[in-house]
Amino acid sequence: MENRRIIQVEEKVPPKLLIPLSIQHMFAMFGASVLVPFLFGINPAVVLFMNGVGTLLFILITKGKAPAYLGSSFAFIAPASIVISKFGYAYALGGFVAVGFLGCILSFVIYKFGSDWIDIVLPPAAMGPVVALIGLELSSTAASNAGMLDEAVNPKNAVVFLVTLGVAVIGSVVFRKFLSVIPILIAILAGYAAALLCGIVDFTEVANASVFAMPNFSAPKFNLQAVLIILPVILVIASEHIGHQIVTGKIVGRDLIKDPGLHRSLFADNFSTMISGFIGSVPTTTYGENIGVMAVTRVYSVYVIGGAAVLSIVCSFVGKLSALISTIPGPVIGGISFLLYGMIGTSGIRILVDGRVDYGRSRNLALTSAIFVTGLSGISVRFGQIELKGMVLACVVGMLLSLLFYVLDRFKLTNDFEEE
Repeated sequence: MENRRIIQVEEKVPPKLLIPLSIQHMFAMFGASVLVPFLFGINPAVVLFMNGVGTLLFILITKGKAPAYLGSSFAFIAPASIVISKFGYAYALGGFVAVGFLGCILSFVIYKFGSDWIDIVLPPAAMGPVVALIGLELSSTAASNAGMLDEAVNPKNAVVFLVTLGVAVIGSVVFRKFLSVIPILIAILAGYAAALLCGIVDFTEVANASVFAMPNFSAPKFNLQAVLIILPVILVIASEHIGHQIVTGKIVGRDLIKDPGLHRSLFADNFSTMISGFIGSVPTTTYGENIGVMAVTRVYSVYVIGGAAVLSIVCSFVGKLSALISTIPGPVIGGISFLLYGMIGTSGIRILVDGRVDYGRSRNLALTSAIFVTGLSGISVRFGQIELKGMVLACVVGMLLSLLFYVLDRFKLTNDFEEE
């Protein structure tokens, strides 16, 4: 069996590989990343611009040690939509700035007091299922984007979805040499070709778009009530970030929580969100789709991620190109996401395996079980305008239970304490 060479984080990639690999990352984030501005009713050009800038800032701040692409955050959709309906988009931008600023403060707290507490708050028996849920709860989104959950599934959508998914799955197993590192890009091209044959690609936007177009920058406005509605999202994005950094670390074989450090990556993530708010873009976050691309291709180079960031910035200024990318139909994006989200879910299971979690111990069995059921049951908890559910609520439950077990251990009240 052929073992593909891993291209590590700091390795430079030849130009003939760099461009297609970077394009692959840009395509992987595109479908989900432009969905947020569509929901907020803004032009996605400024989002493409800030995704690129934010990613480059992330690479710079983490000293090129943490490969991550920053795309539009889904965590802000519910509270920001409330603010936009009540106050307007400018006031939502003010909330984005506030959350980013608070996240930067949190990173300094971690820098001061360290990150060893993570092993207490989220041990492997808790972190594994939390990371798995990141991918698993997104699986329905992939199917929905593909039109596979419609009451009456369009046969054309089904054909394009299956072609895209099939090429991605089979290609990641059978492609060799150069093709073995770009199966996702090839699957997108194959899916797009199938979509053209099925007649579900609309070029109207491309025809109407200008060749050159400036991103629509805008300034934030601040209102205390608007800020308070959005501010609690910091809990969501912090837990998402930790999960993403741990799963990325597992994929690349390094402890990114310790080097470059959680404080650096969390600061970079939130600093990008703060800047996004100042220029009129949506908040950014490390992207699960691009983590999945790294898992499939085994290419972890920050030069590839940086190349994707530069391409995203270029696309934000080229009206025709941005419009052309936006013609990629949902079934293609859904087909790719279907596999990538599964890869993320599997990475969570890998944490359990690598951590050699002993399910003969009651605490581990109870912890993992409670997290999975909480995340998949649909249970939600609302604090004002903020709703915790799915992976986020499961993460909170996991942290509370882990802390409880830690306290019980200190008082020697657990029935498996002797095994510590």
